[in-house]
Amino acid sequence: MKIPPNLAIGYIRTKIKVLSMISSRRAAEMAFDAFCTPFSRKHTSRSHEQANELSFTMFPLKEKRKGITIRGYRWNHPQKKKILLLHGFGSEALKFQPYARMMSDKGYEIIAFDAPAHGSSDGKHTNALEYSEMINEVIKRYGPFNGFIGHSFGCLALSLALEQKELDPDTMIVFLAPATETTSAVDNAFAMLRLHDKKVRQEFEKIIIRMFGKEIAWFSIRRAIRSISARVLWIHDKEDKITPVQDALNVKSDGQPNIEFVITKGLGHRKIYHDQFIKKIVADHF
Repeated sequence: MKIPPNLAIGYIRTKIKVLSMISSRRAAEMAFDAFCTPFSRKHTSRSHEQANELSFTMFPLKEKRKGITIRGYRWNHPQKKKILLLHGFGSEALKFQPYARMMSDKGYEIIAFDAPAHGSSDGKHTNALEYSEMINEVIKRYGPFNGFIGHSFGCLALSLALEQKELDPDTMIVFLAPATETTSAVDNAFAMLRLHDKKVRQEFEKIIIRMFGKEIAWFSIRRAIRSISARVLWIHDKEDKITPVQDALNVKSDGQPNIEFVITKGLGHRKIYHDQFIKKIVADHF
């Protein structure tokens, strides 16, 4: 039986609280596990039915280190121009079908895939580096791409994937409510878990360093985007409670000439990429 996300989070809160009284390290390990687990994993049966209307093909990828299968989708193949779509945390590639349809109408081939532990892909946990590695693998196999459209966590993974690449200046990148700073994501996770123990937070940060050799602040679009020369359309809502608009405004203050910002109001974090006005803005940039 699948446990509803709200009950699972309640259980985790209680267990972490008990563990923190025994061991800050063990509590931090459980918090990190929760941070990397997409509890709201989607079911794709209805999405597949809708995708058939767009005549998609499915392809598998193997994640080398874990031996899991990553599954992706391809629409309007073959075309000279290609777009890669990247979903957010707890979502799936087929949630981007309206964009696939829109870009197909403009003559693009569209590629999308389910991140590890999402949608039709295998796995129970994932992180931004793992997601970015899969992005690089898709670029290697199916690219080059003329553009990228991502939402939230997908934007962070994309920025980590692209910061080491030489991109054509005409490449178009669209960020929809990007998860700009991982420090903010961790702050939100600790608030959701009602976890205020500083020792647990310190141990959590040590886990990041041990696993990746990087501090939490390194996992930052603001940092990575300084090395990306492609055109960027950055769309963020003032009322986004998941990825704070202030993080986006901090990037805007850096004054990078290749980034165009569109700040909306009233769309929040998830409605923003479904909104018809946003889709038109995106379409106008390709």
